[in-house]
Amino acid sequence: MEGRQGNLSTDSRIKVDSIGKEIIVVIQGERGSYSEVAATRLLGNKITLVCCERFEEVFKLTAKNDNHYCLIPLENSLSGSIHKNYDLLLRHKLKITREINLQIKHNLITAPGVSFKEIDTVFSHPIALDQCNRFFEKFPCLVKRSAYDTSGSVKRIVEGNLRDSAAIAGKQAAEYYGGDIVMTGIQDNRENFTRFVLLGRELEIRKKADKTSIAFSFGNTAGALFKCLSVFALRDIDLTKIESRPIHGRPWEYLFYLDFLGNTSEESTLKALDHLGELTDFLEVLGCYPRDASHEKKGM
Repeated sequence: MEGRQGNLSTDSRIKVDSIGKEIIVVIQGERGSYSEVAATRLLGNKITLVCCERFEEVFKLTAKNDNHYCLIPLENSLSGSIHKNYDLLLRHKLKITREINLQIKHNLITAPGVSFKEIDTVFSHPIALDQCNRFFEKFPCLVKRSAYDTSGSVKRIVEGNLRDSAAIAGKQAAEYYGGDIVMTGIQDNRENFTRFVLLGRELEIRKKADKTSIAFSFGNTAGALFKCLSVFALRDIDLTKIESRPIHGRPWEYLFYLDFLGNTSEESTLKALDHLGELTDFLEVLGCYPRDASHEKKGM
């Protein structure tokens, strides 16, 4: 079984919290993005950011450099999982070391001095545009324009001094590029959170780690998935997420991503993984890290 016993370690290579050492974090998008906010909240301000346009670039750059980490979004509470990043995570053999749930608050931002009545076009990432549908229903004269990044949209309209355009992004993008926020909180749902994960090349298991992510696959036989999940139920291990992705080159066969509460040093977790290994043809631990429960709903 690949990627479990041989790579487990109780020491963390990330020492930002304890000694404030600067590290390199690769993100998708421009400065002022939600990714930058998540990175600084997770690691503090003493980090060096490397910005990439595409997620593929983020993963490749991180996988090639021992001293690089990357912070990427895995899922949103409204739009669901970002499937591409699940695929890239396994393809580039990176490991989850930490996570943070960031509340997303969209704002309408213009170049300095531009009023709302002057704009006719709004730029942003497609997901951000979709999360503001009620805003566009209220102002049907506005035309949506997709861009690769929310903060990049702000950069575009401010640096180009576009007097007929606006962007949808977080307030940090407006502050970074000097744009004006002409309307706040325009998202459809206030309970909008994105789960970001910090990835590195090695497993880094902290003493306070209480969440584990794995990937596994199995032959297509009757009751196979039930048997795999039962190894956790038998040991009262709480599953927090399961995601399936098609296996390329093997039609109608799937790879499963699973998150559960537990540390890989705990006896119940080790027994569950050993048991799961007997039922699967592929099993890999993707990370064991502290859970961010700051925005979890209680009693639901």
